[in-house]
Amino acid sequence: MAEKNISDSMKAEVLTAALPYIQKYYGKTVVVKYGGNAMINPELKQAVMSDIILLSLVGIKIVLIHGGGPEISGMLGKLGIESRFVNGLRYTDADTAQVVQMVLAGKTNKDLVSLIEVSGGKAVGLCGIDGGMIKAEKKTDGEHDYGFVGEIVSIDPAPIKKILEEDYIPVIATVGLDSEGQTYNINADTAAAEIAAALHAENIITLSDIPGLLRDMKDPDSLIPEIHVDEVEELIASGIISGGMIPKMLSCEKAVRSGVKKAVMIDGRIPHSILIEMFSNEGIGTLMTK
Repeated sequence: MAEKNISDSMKAEVLTAALPYIQKYYGKTVVVKYGGNAMINPELKQAVMSDIILLSLVGIKIVLIHGGGPEISGMLGKLGIESRFVNGLRYTDADTAQVVQMVLAGKTNKDLVSLIEVSGGKAVGLCGIDGGMIKAEKKTDGEHDYGFVGEIVSIDPAPIKKILEEDYIPVIATVGLDSEGQTYNINADTAAAEIAAALHAENIITLSDIPGLLRDMKDPDSLIPEIHVDEVEELIASGIISGGMIPKMLSCEKAVRSGVKKAVMIDGRIPHSILIEMFSNEGIGTLMTK
């Protein structure tokens, strides 16, 4: 990305304008759920890592929670294993569970840690198995079989807190474990919300491939800038929240009801969208509050 010529006075103005927001978030925990196009496009990927490093360096405790759907699908294809989905969740048989653990907790997680490190940050990669962080059980709804897709039973935030205390950025892959040692694939949006609640986070930011919650999915200008948690059920019933947006918004709702001050869904296709959201009055995307 070409560097733009910015005068020293303009740089000073930008830093001065950001100061109140830095003071507001200083020492607070912010959970970022990272996925979508921002995880695939190299320039956007670098912009997200730069944002996260900057926030960490100014004293904000950033926790990065990532998905990895495209990489999992790619590896399954190479191994000749069919990808299929049930109610928007990846059906996870025994072979797929091994691939999910290998790709998420291995390649994807360590690639992100590496990118943060070479960009000047300090990061430690974790998955939900480490330190018993994410305890899970088999997801059941009485109607569908999801295979080894897990529901979260409990979150132990101690490993994350320990890393934050040492001024490292925790980078977390959402793989869980049950009491018998079975590995489960955990929806990253759900895990991010549960982890944010366990950490009493100030904010949870979800990067998406759309501007936020749209009143009309075909109209990108129909963004709903702010909703209240009590509106979620009505918006689902009316069809405004539908399809893959349902688990995302339900996760945001749960986080806010569990004590996280606000949840924001932003457009990860916009470079530095995290900074725009955190360091401006207007913000970006859809804000959910209690």
